[in-house]
Amino acid sequence: MISPLLAEDMDPAKRSQVRTQIAQTHDISERTLYRLEAAWRKDGFAGLRPADRVVCRSPKLPENFDEILAQAIQLKKEVPGRSVAQIILILEMEGFAAPGILKRSTLQRHLYKAGFGVKQMKRYTEARNATSRRFCKPHRMMLAQADIKYGLKLPVGKGGKKVQTYLSALIDDHSRFILESAWYDNQEALIVEDTFHKAILKHGVMEAAYADNGKQYVSRHLTCALERLGVRYMHAKPYHAWSKGLIERFNSSVDSFLDEVKLKNIKSLEELNGYWQVWVEEYYHNKPHDGIREYYESLGVCVPEGGITPAQEWNRDSRALKFIDCSVVGEAFLHHETREVDKSGCLSFEGRNYDVNISLAGQTVEIAYDPCLPETITVKAEGIAPITAKPLAIPEFCDKSPIRPSCMQEEKPETSRFLDGLKKQAEKNRAYRMSAISFAGYGKEEGADV
Repeated sequence: MISPLLAEDMDPAKRSQVRTQIAQTHDISERTLYRLEAAWRKDGFAGLRPADRVVCRSPKLPENFDEILAQAIQLKKEVPGRSVAQIILILEMEGFAAPGILKRSTLQRHLYKAGFGVKQMKRYTEARNATSRRFCKPHRMMLAQADIKYGLKLPVGKGGKKVQTYLSALIDDHSRFILESAWYDNQEALIVEDTFHKAILKHGVMEAAYADNGKQYVSRHLTCALERLGVRYMHAKPYHAWSKGLIERFNSSVDSFLDEVKLKNIKSLEELNGYWQVWVEEYYHNKPHDGIREYYESLGVCVPEGGITPAQEWNRDSRALKFIDCSVVGEAFLHHETREVDKSGCLSFEGRNYDVNISLAGQTVEIAYDPCLPETITVKAEGIAPITAKPLAIPEFCDKSPIRPSCMQEEKPETSRFLDGLKKQAEKNRAYRMSAISFAGYGKEEGADV
């Protein structure tokens, strides 16, 4: 506002004219402008700041209020859960204040200004008791963190409808190396199972895994699969997102990939995942990571000037990876359910009928299946070997008669074995009768006694 008046080469008449125009424009007096100019020329910007307000103590407060407030703060530090009413009672019992002198609202306001209000103390207590301080595991595959991030909308739905995509990622806590990640068109529990399954096949089994409390991460199938493989599975406390700061920091860096891939006019998940794998392998894994630098500097270790990349830290670690046979891993990630076999030796699962074994009719059996390939299931029951069952084939045009398993299907014979047997029996009887008649006639002709 006063900058036009600060020109040193402006003559007094022109300055007075400009001052009048400024006063009219901003609806202030010229005297105020004189005062602001003088303050600027004396102290610069500091002179234009409003004067600090001198806070005077209310005469209603006790003379020793500073001592009372110091004691109140000490009482709050000793037991953060103490209420203001309890603190006032203690101060009155110890003789720091006469009964009825201290008001709860007054002491509460001063405690808040000093940083010891209820909300402030709650945050302080949570921070003091929290175990989510900055840390890093000393070796790879000691801990893996998992999370899901929203991505682009792609026309991969029915009729080209745009569908939201989601990134499921698993990152190594020590090296910041991405163990497995991919984009999906849903955020069901199956995408998390798929991420863990692929990561364990690629890099071996981790000692522990850490995730939030989303429904995808608390599913019974995922928990059981990790338990079978000996992985300790942990969850963050609700509303403690900072405890997963490592994977959250990675998710924020994914935004740069999304900004770039928007320019490619992606039409399919396959194309999106193709660019994603290139970005992870060629850019993220080969870019120096500040978190790795901070970890080694906290230990007093000298870090190269160029920094350390996730790929370098992953490959540098001498800790051996623990691989498990792929069949064992596959078995661990199978889903397990119980079903009852009907009287025809079939069971129903996800809208399909499966031919099992007539000997299991009426029994409750356990089925194991790959959630990505539910067409084939494995049936387990006590006393028999596992049975691999497939859905019963239903012809396109058929009558409405009930479908029977293969063991009970009626085969159309080429002839009637019953009638053939009767025919053979009749021929035998006819031959017998003819022989008997011939024998009787022969005896009469010869005069024998029949």
